Amino acid sequence: MIKGITILHPASTPAVYDNLASFFSRLGFEPGNGWEESASRGAPFLAPVGNLEFVEGRLPATSEVLIEATPLDPIHAQATAWLTENYGGTNLDGRITPIAETHWKSRSFDVQPVPGVAFTFWERLDLLAGKAAAIEGDLIATGMRFAIVAARWNAVIIDRLLQGSLDALLRSGAKRGDIEIVRVPGAWEIPSAARALAESKKFDAIITLGCLLRGETAHYEAIYNEVSRGIGQSQQETGIPHAFGVLTCETLEQALNRAGIKAGNKGFEAAVAAIEMVSLHSKLKEAR
Repeated sequence: MIKGITILHPASTPAVYDNLASFFSRLGFEPGNGWEESASRGAPFLAPVGNLEFVEGRLPATSEVLIEATPLDPIHAQATAWLTENYGGTNLDGRITPIAETHWKSRSFDVQPVPGVAFTFWERLDLLAGKAAAIEGDLIATGMRFAIVAARWNAVIIDRLLQGSLDALLRSGAKRGDIEIVRVPGAWEIPSAARALAESKKFDAIITLGCLLRGETAHYEAIYNEVSRGIGQSQQETGIPHAFGVLTCETLEQALNRAGIKAGNKGFEAAVAAIEMVSLHSKLKEAR
């Protein structure tokens, strides 16, 4: 069964490798499982959809690697900012082109994060082509304020979830000064802290991180029900989005897998959900 497509691009020097990794991290790509050996290393970046496309006739005037993005303008702004920070000044020496319409019903721009390595970012002119009309949130966290409520119990798990949440927020444009981290003793105390933070109206979203392991008693069920109910009630009554990153697992091994070992990082996923919900709330307000 075919699972995915991987494009390997050699980096000529360690500096080129570091610049490419920094550039794609800045644009908010989800990092894959990197690797490092004595003679080489790899920094993979993931996208939800991969395509292998063959073209007969008129080829689009693009680089060999096309990356679809929605919306395109914030991506162009982040790419320009990264180039300015890393190369200085306002003269970017043709490293990035303005956004322009193409003959294939799209908008696009080309960028070279390092000399001679070009990528084309593009966006459909008809964003709803083949899709049901819907209002959806974006994954741009610039200007948003977040509070993260993280339990100290099962710290080996929670610290991984917390790192994942911070990674997602910072990669998406949030500033470290706009992120408040609050530590509570355990999962039971999460709803109380989340409610207090939400009622302060200082934050656009609350991210809750905890870990409950079943063990050998019914204590697990009672705690989980009250924690989930309390977080949900706080979200409904304050109107502030709450992202649910409380793991409920049978074993420590299962929890580790969900904290970045095998099954992704649920802290990262909770932060992404928080960003999207803040964006969605903003759009719904504009629609009203």
